[in-house]
Amino acid sequence: MKKTLFAAAALLSLAAVPVAAQNITAPDAVVPEGITVENPMVYGTTLEGNLEGNALEREVMVVLPPGYGDDPTRHYPVVYYLHGFAISGRDFYDFMQVPTAVAENAAAGREFIVVVPDTLTEMGGSMYSNSVTTGNFRDFIATDLVAYMDANYRTIPNREGRALVGHSMGGYGTWVVGMTHPEVFDSIWAQSACCVSPRRETVESATAMASVPREGADDSGFGMRAGLASAVAWSPNPQKPPFYVDWAVNEEGELDEHVLARWAANSPLAMVSAHVAALESFDGIGLDVGDKDGLVADDTLIHQELEKFGIEHEWEVYDGDHVNRIGARFKDVVLPWLAEHLDMGE
Repeated sequence: MKKTLFAAAALLSLAAVPVAAQNITAPDAVVPEGITVENPMVYGTTLEGNLEGNALEREVMVVLPPGYGDDPTRHYPVVYYLHGFAISGRDFYDFMQVPTAVAENAAAGREFIVVVPDTLTEMGGSMYSNSVTTGNFRDFIATDLVAYMDANYRTIPNREGRALVGHSMGGYGTWVVGMTHPEVFDSIWAQSACCVSPRRETVESATAMASVPREGADDSGFGMRAGLASAVAWSPNPQKPPFYVDWAVNEEGELDEHVLARWAANSPLAMVSAHVAALESFDGIGLDVGDKDGLVADDTLIHQELEKFGIEHEWEVYDGDHVNRIGARFKDVVLPWLAEHLDMGE
């Protein structure tokens, strides 16, 4: 069976220009012999009371390595892999062919549990942020999900046994979840992270966003829907239904700089200087982006910001676009690199 995924070639750019969506067909993930895949529903106490009505139980794709069933005393490192905007965790798992990545690394002596949680929301994505409107998805990843895995699987239940990786919006999530919960994860890698710089709007674009009817959000276009997802995640207001958000344009038709400041506070680039100690505490930091990806400029900026503060990290601009090599790189670059940093349970 084929699925159509929607991946942004330049998701949520700084200038808030229209964003091009890229249609990608991907088969269901192949599950090699010896690999076990489970899909438990994980309840998010951190998501309770969200005003958007997003589900509190989230499907999680859990890929277990070949050795998991052989030795009931062995514990394994866990790689938490965050998906991008407007796709589900299951679709991302399929597109990335995660079981194959786990199997091939296991064959080379690197055995991981890889976990792909679903954080799809009414607006198309949680932005891995804490919001009374959307739900506290940042905390869901670092607390509810990690606690579930440690309670139900033979994980290495400490920081040294956990890594956080993500692509696009998931790369953004890797930065913000990692910086705000550094005690949970040992190493992080952001693939083609979106939304690195503070988001801005023009009066015209902010007015257009504020004019979208709630019932028309799904049909507003990829770029507009991404803007709506950012707004409800970063400037929530429980007193302003139906979106429960403060818009970036005020009643006088001017840009609301207070709202834009709230958005900027959620920018990984802006967060670095206040989270130097957290970043320095990681055993490893990696980031990469394709040279034909519209996000290359933004990702270069956070690389430069890390360099400014002397924070060690791996950085690569490779031959590729936003999606065409991410699965191969996760398998051939990211997982082998993580094996050098995590407690592998051997």
